[in-house]
Amino acid sequence: DTVLNAGLLEPAGIVQMSAALLYKLALRLGLTLLVLALLDYWYQRWNWWRRLKMTKQEVRDELKRMEGDPQMRQRRRQLQMRLALQRVGIDVPKADVVVTNPTEYAVALKYDEATMTAPRVMAKGKDLLAARIRQVAQQHRIPIVQRPPLARALYAAVEVGKEVPPAYYRAVAEVLAYVYRITGKLRAAG
Repeated sequence: DTVLNAGLLEPAGIVQMSAALLYKLALRLGLTLLVLALLDYWYQRWNWWRRLKMTKQEVRDELKRMEGDPQMRQRRRQLQMRLALQRVGIDVPKADVVVTNPTEYAVALKYDEATMTAPRVMAKGKDLLAARIRQVAQQHRIPIVQRPPLARALYAAVEVGKEVPPAYYRAVAEVLAYVYRITGKLRAAG
């Protein structure tokens, strides 16, 4: 409507009207482009996340790549168990006592006052390994003492070959004193 009346205006008015129309057009075009840009941004972001997700097969392949083939993992576990069982056969005969939670946990302890500052865990195990520790202890006539809380605590807190922490000294000392009393083992006074 205003464009049709432009012929009636003077040149300065035509320039002013043209500038106003261009401004309105640029503003509307800019807002339209902004809306389109926002829509495109959100679409691209959504599409990127969608492409980033893995299919079930890709997840399986990734797990297999990261953790190894399930059969290989099983073979590794079997080898570790075999090595642990062999180690038990070597270390448990050196122990003074095996502390157990009747069936689940077993911890073999040794204390030599002359060479150790604290009792040491020679072997420890749970379930099948605990059964093997008890079996080796029986074969070598190593006393087995049932102290479920102590067995669980030592199993959780102490690594094989490490000394018992001070928090467990009293309980372990009671077990060792009991064992030394029933076996008649005399320790050199230090």
